[in-house]
Amino acid sequence: QVQLVESGGDSVQPGGSLKLSCTMSLYERRNCMGWFRQPLWKEREGVALYDAGDDTTIYHASVKGRFTVSRDNANNTLYLQMNDLRPDDAATYFCAAVIGVHCGQDLLWRWRKFPHWGQGTQVTVSS
Repeated sequence: QVQLVESGGDSVQPGGSLKLSCTMSLYERRNCMGWFRQPLWKEREGVALYDAGDDTTIYHASVKGRFTVSRDNANNTLYLQMNDLRPDDAATYFCAAVIGVHCGQDLLWRWRKFPHWGQGTQVTVSS
């Protein structure tokens, strides 16, 4: 059974940085994993995807240049480095994975295609 555990959420001021971590019990080489977020009262949306098969990344336009997704294979951990945080980045952040699939741009919006999810970690951005 795949297990995902996020950590690193916190409250920061606008312009601040956070690094989220997602420890995974996921060992298949071909899978798509990513970070999603859900602001209060809003739809869940994809933030960044990481293709474990070819190490490519895909970002939502609103975070491109500010967020970086990466993976530590030795520790089986997915990271999301978030810089220059803005109030509209505030949300519950989830990591997710789908096995046997290469990442595509469309998966940023098709979060229901991901069967494996962590419990979420809260990010608050306010002054």
